[in-house]
Amino acid sequence: MGDKIWLPFPVLLLAALPPVLLPGAAGFAPSLDSDFTFTLPAGQKECFYQPMPLKASLEIEYQVLDGAGLDIDFHLASPEGRTLVFEQRKSDGVHTVETEVGDYMFCFDNTFSTISEKVIFFELILDNMGEQEEEQEDWKKYITGTDMLDMKLEDILESINSIKSRLSKSGHIQTLLRAFEARDRNIQESNFDRVNFWSMVNLVVMVVVSAIQVYMLKSLFEDKRKSRT
Repeated sequence: MGDKIWLPFPVLLLAALPPVLLPGAAGFAPSLDSDFTFTLPAGQKECFYQPMPLKASLEIEYQVLDGAGLDIDFHLASPEGRTLVFEQRKSDGVHTVETEVGDYMFCFDNTFSTISEKVIFFELILDNMGEQEEEQEDWKKYITGTDMLDMKLEDILESINSIKSRLSKSGHIQTLLRAFEARDRNIQESNFDRVNFWSMVNLVVMVVVSAIQVYMLKSLFEDKRKSRT
């Protein structure tokens, strides 16, 4: 329960929390869009860290894809340890915060469940990370000369940023659709198993009742009088 979790993409920060309070912690590379799906066993809690600069935007969206009740406790805390979001027994949620400098912590808590594990999907969307301005400065250092070139450069940058933004939104929507599809498929499979189980129960009950009825009807027509000799 106190093991650290290493995520399958570049890790910037791995911080250990008190083993009694927080069993696991991990960090994400500062990209515009990152998503992760993991299994949280019953009775356990997993926490992750995301380093953020000043005045950036951090959006966290999560969904419970599988598990009894499709619910989880969610906790989001600031670098100072102040609770920003605390939700109990939720199946999904979306939260956006304007960040300060430091490591933001978000936790998924399944300690209220003693039997069922949960499959959880979450996505991080990071905006205003300071990379766009650096890219623009890299472009401008190659331009010398007239204002016309600067105007053309600004037009090119605007077009590139627009395309980049639309592609990012498209990827975000596709990721969410895949998550919804996975959760719906898990629900359908669970319902299919339940229907099969109760169908077999009903079939067994019908066979037993039919056998009892046949036996009772047969006993009504039997001649129970003993013949005298």
